[in-house]
Amino acid sequence: MSWRRQIELIEAALTGPPPPLSELLVLRRLDGTPLRPFQPPPGVTPRASAGLLLLIPHADTLHIPLTVRSSRVTTHRGEVSLPGGGIDPTDDGAVGAALREAQEEIGIHPVQVVVLGRLSTFYIPPSNNYLTPIVGFYPTEFEPQPDPEEVEHVFTVPLATLLDPATVREEIWERNGTPMRVPFFALNGYKVWGATALLLSEFVARLRRVGQGLSV
Repeated sequence: MSWRRQIELIEAALTGPPPPLSELLVLRRLDGTPLRPFQPPPGVTPRASAGLLLLIPHADTLHIPLTVRSSRVTTHRGEVSLPGGGIDPTDDGAVGAALREAQEEIGIHPVQVVVLGRLSTFYIPPSNNYLTPIVGFYPTEFEPQPDPEEVEHVFTVPLATLLDPATVREEIWERNGTPMRVPFFALNGYKVWGATALLLSEFVARLRRVGQGLSV
């Protein structure tokens, strides 16, 4: 199937209701109950932010660029992420912020991005961000130009790889004295977990609804 047809299916997948929690990769206690909040706690004012899940064509497939955060950033150092950041007053909402941040972090041209839709907004406790993931399509291949202050490395993942169930793993970690089940995508030698795994798993769950055209 051509990537043009895949884009049509992705647009359709983004219009439906969000998938159930059972289909998402979230941190869980050992008994399986979720360990993360999806909304800010009462009395906490989060920073509204946005990220860009970008689809780029390569031959007859679609790829997604992911960033490895540098050691210079305040939070989530060394973790795999999407381009993104806070929504500024001068941005055109979440879409404008996602495009601006992607331009700053990896060098895309915002005017070339076709916005396909968005994923569920959710809370990220360590950085106090309330993140809206925007899904976009970049019609041409490009060479990433990472900002070294924010991005250590950029790599791309074929959409088919993300959809392959074999890329999903789980380990028991202990953080702040609490043992937990940590699901992640094993991609390019990285363990993609936390907020990035959560939004990517929602994207995957939505795509699986549209049928065999996007399956591996």
